[in-house]
Amino acid sequence: MSEPSPSAALPHDPLWPRAGSWPAFDDLADGSRAALALLGVPAWRTSLSSTGAHATPAAVREALRRYSPALSPDRTAGTGVVDLDRLALADAGDVHEPDGEAGEARTRARVAELVGRADAVMAVGGDNSVTVATALGAWGGDLATAGLVTIDAHYDLRDGVSNGSPVRRLVEAGLDPSRIVQIGIQDFANSAAYARRAAELGITVVHRDELHGRTPADVMAEALAIAGAAGGPVHLDVDVDACDRSVVPACPASVPGGLAAWELRALVRAAASDPRVRSADLAEVDATADAPDGRTVRLAALCVLEFAVGLDRRDRGGARRT
Repeated sequence: MSEPSPSAALPHDPLWPRAGSWPAFDDLADGSRAALALLGVPAWRTSLSSTGAHATPAAVREALRRYSPALSPDRTAGTGVVDLDRLALADAGDVHEPDGEAGEARTRARVAELVGRADAVMAVGGDNSVTVATALGAWGGDLATAGLVTIDAHYDLRDGVSNGSPVRRLVEAGLDPSRIVQIGIQDFANSAAYARRAAELGITVVHRDELHGRTPADVMAEALAIAGAAGGPVHLDVDVDACDRSVVPACPASVPGGLAAWELRALVRAAASDPRVRSADLAEVDATADAPDGRTVRLAALCVLEFAVGLDRRDRGGARRT
């Protein structure tokens, strides 16, 4: 007899609904619009590190069931109870075989379709190569005004095609590097050559140590002012390996001394609160290498919910509600 899945063993309480119980995007009524479309993009074949990242979209969906779709009242923020179930959240399933040229073309096409019917799309990877196809699909042909914000320990400016090259590939596709902001770049996680490349391109870099003296909301506001300066759509790349290795053991390239879990969550929420952010990806988690308590995948699932919170905080004319 097979073992029950973790969510199957969770207690049932009709007054405690679980996150992630979202309708299939393709089952939405014609003409209806979602606030958020969640898309699995299980890419892994070009990763520089051995990875089982293709298992992560399913693991994140499973982990969502451990949480409720509610925020508790916060006296410091002056907010009451917030129930995310009032948002029209939908699950768009997974892109089949997203690696390679054909796979990236499928991803771009699916994201473009979703952006046409959702206020925002979040792609759950998969390794960091998913950033390229997700961003290009969301931007369409509008690279002249598009912007990019990455939360990452690494520049991702490597030569070649891999999970270490998405930022360089987007620049070569036509993205203006002056509208790229990289938050969380760390010492000893990058080469001097790639640091010089970022500087020569004119990319704005927010070093991890700078975050010790600033609030996540302030940092993200500056990042979005730069990335969104031309008024075009902004893509958010959330590379979970920006976090401290103790909280993300399933990220092969995470470094001790990285972001705290709360900082990552706060940055994601702040980004999604801005209507210029039309798309995001969540990458570099290898669900097969997680700690026994599933802490990395659980943090990734919470980032999905934080993104939804940001959507809820947008102008009331923005995110759609049921």
